[in-house]
Amino acid sequence: MQYTSPERNTWDYYLNGASFMDMNEESKIAKRPIYLGNGGKILTATNDAKKLEYGDKATNDNMVSVQYMTELERDLYDALRAAGVSVERAGTDVVVILVRGAIMRMDVAEISSNGENLLGTIARILRKYNSTYIEIAGYTDAMTDTSAAKRMSLDMAERVGVFLARKEIKPSRMFIVGRGSARPIAAQDSIGRLTNRRIEIRIAPAR
Repeated sequence: MQYTSPERNTWDYYLNGASFMDMNEESKIAKRPIYLGNGGKILTATNDAKKLEYGDKATNDNMVSVQYMTELERDLYDALRAAGVSVERAGTDVVVILVRGAIMRMDVAEISSNGENLLGTIARILRKYNSTYIEIAGYTDAMTDTSAAKRMSLDMAERVGVFLARKEIKPSRMFIVGRGSARPIAAQDSIGRLTNRRIEIRIAPAR
């Protein structure tokens, strides 16, 4: 059966605990009590099975985070080999870029059958690597109406957030933002515009 997003007036229920702001160091610190209060786990050397026997705690915690995120990146890369999808490293974080056409229907703002499969795979991996924060950012191509671009990009991000929440990803891990036509990754020609319409899921270690 084709996936259908729930009615928009229920989205607040599914996204209860999500933060509607950029994920940065300050917002992650502010979110920490909510994250921990909902059963979130902090990634440290003391709770990792492969404990390190040298260096100070900060160094060890950082090494554990790097190893954890490297394994996450590998699992995502192996599972998401599809057109319109890429997995990239950004420092310690891992970023999954999903071109809109790869996960949403072209005729309506709704997740497609292919998108359901891809996002279901991402949800499965995020459940495995649950000591992480997740930023879901929507982007459009260049639009004259910047307010409309913001609304459209936020709708995409929220729609993905609701899908993940329904797949048992806790909203207390999520940051959800719509950035409109900011940060294009391709030219604004006929092909590039399709690439700029995208969702970026940035995954960061919870520390």
